[in-house]
Amino acid sequence: MERIGLIAGGGELPIFFANEARKRGAKIIGFAIKEMALPEFDKACDRCHRLSIWQVKKFIFLLLAERIKKIAMLGKVDKSVIYSRTEKDEEAVKILEGSSDRSDYGLLDKITKEFSKLGIEVINGMEYLSDLVPEKGILTKNFPTDSEYEDINFGVRIAREIARLDIGQTVVVKNKAVVTVEAMEGTDDTINRAADICGNGFTVAKVSRPKQDMRWDVPVVGPSTIELIAVKGGKALAIEEKRMFLVDKESSIRIADQNGISIVAV
Repeated sequence: MERIGLIAGGGELPIFFANEARKRGAKIIGFAIKEMALPEFDKACDRCHRLSIWQVKKFIFLLLAERIKKIAMLGKVDKSVIYSRTEKDEEAVKILEGSSDRSDYGLLDKITKEFSKLGIEVINGMEYLSDLVPEKGILTKNFPTDSEYEDINFGVRIAREIARLDIGQTVVVKNKAVVTVEAMEGTDDTINRAADICGNGFTVAKVSRPKQDMRWDVPVVGPSTIELIAVKGGKALAIEEKRMFLVDKESSIRIADQNGISIVAV
């Protein structure tokens, strides 16, 4: 039986992965980031360890003890933990100090190299969750208006540029003007700020980085974000085909349709 280690951040995505991988006959050893992973994640695994994101030395010990040769990472990781006052062990400090910078890619590249030294292969979670990856087209019954299409095209262009610079992956636009740009705070806070600034009628665009490492960091959109767009009065959501997860697709589309929101995969 194949053994797969699964590092779990926030949200339901790690649970979906664990359930699907186990259906295919894999044994899932979970490593839940206790500040972020859902409590339900533990039950989705054959065995689960909960530890702080900065308990790297303990994590390495557990990887070796569990004889892990393949590992995946899924779920939201709050980037602000870089600046938290949580105590970091010596291995965590080495990773922070040894990375080229503290951008997502700087840290993930360093972590991947450390896994390689241990003989552990980082696998792409998309291989197990292809049903959650949207194809190109309008996914909802609601079609964007002409002006919303203009904002979608404008927003996607801006989002790709900030993603190229590794600033963030989401922008909110209205009437072909940038309202907010995501940095470290995440998609939902970016939407909240936008609503405070421009009111309703805005468009959200979320894309992947041009050189996104799909083994580590696949962008995710799901029902909670679409509900937020609805509550705040947004009208359209643009996402990128084949390069992100649309979690709980049926619920996401139903919420959008009920609230007059169009979802377009570009």
